[in-house]
Amino acid sequence: MSKTKSLLIGFAVGSVVSAATTLLTTPSSGKEFRSRAKEQSIEYREMLRHLKQDGLRLKDQLTETSKEGAALMKNLTQEMKRSVTEWKDTIEPHQENIQEYLEQIETSLRDLEEKVKANK
Repeated sequence: MSKTKSLLIGFAVGSVVSAATTLLTTPSSGKEFRSRAKEQSIEYREMLRHLKQDGLRLKDQLTETSKEGAALMKNLTQEMKRSVTEWKDTIEPHQENIQEYLEQIETSLRDLEEKVKANK
């Protein structure tokens, strides 16, 4: 928030300096000068009002986006946990079968090695 305030203060100071410079360097009558100064001050106020509104809209959008992002991350995390749990539940019974098959293959390989050694 302090960056926003600094920006607005800098903008206001810059506006005042530019208005004063314009007033001092422009050859015109006092009436014309006051009229232009009034118009410029109205324009600057309007510009500041728009900047403030845009800043508030941006803040609201950022707040909403961060809330939506947090909700999406929460949902994604829950969905991933559920998927991993389902995958584990699906794989677990097959792990036992795979282990049994590996043991059978290992036993068959030992038997085959013994037969090869015996035939030599």
